Amino acid sequence: MPGHIKLVKGLADPDPTEFLVPSIECKRADQAKVYDTKKSVWIPDPKTEGYREGLLESGDLEDPASKCLVVVGHEKFTHKASEVGKVNPPKFEKCEDMVNLTFLNDASVFWNLKTRYQAKMIHTYSGLFVVVVNPYKRYPLYTHRVCKIYLGKRRNEVPPHLWAIAETAYRNMLQTKKDNAMLITGESGAGKTENTKKVI
Repeated sequence: MPGHIKLVKGLADPDPTEFLVPSIECKRADQAKVYDTKKSVWIPDPKTEGYREGLLESGDLEDPASKCLVVVGHEKFTHKASEVGKVNPPKFEKCEDMVNLTFLNDASVFWNLKTRYQAKMIHTYSGLFVVVVNPYKRYPLYTHRVCKIYLGKRRNEVPPHLWAIAETAYRNMLQTKKDNAMLITGESGAGKTENTKKVI
């Protein structure tokens, strides 16, 4: 359980909703985000080795050799068009499956994972895979209450979760009578062992 929620014997498991789907307030805030379909872009940030969002002032994104002038706050940066990526519309904020993103670039993928993580939603689909970002905290995501949500459901019927993938593999094994395998990979400390335990 999360640090502020103590597990008491006999009490029901805590509500996992806030850890699985974005709240209405969160969705409204995302929709109010400033966005320009032609000018909103990502540029590399050498300080953080990440990306910054800015507005394209001049340049042609279609020509990889073109020089683009991008404004971030009060600063102006010049980058090659090949280094500049388009920002997805606000309706794709905290997208459950990154395959659905209009502009699939590194910055958009990192931004989606970051915003979902900040909203305590650590599971995100990427096509056939689920990306799980270790929160280094205990969230009520692996309780009996959550298990019942995913039991017998298809992947597209429920929010992203490791158990949705495990349930799909299990149902496929029962239907086809063939072995199924799951690949759980990540860096040291990413949570591979814990997730393997949850799948089993």
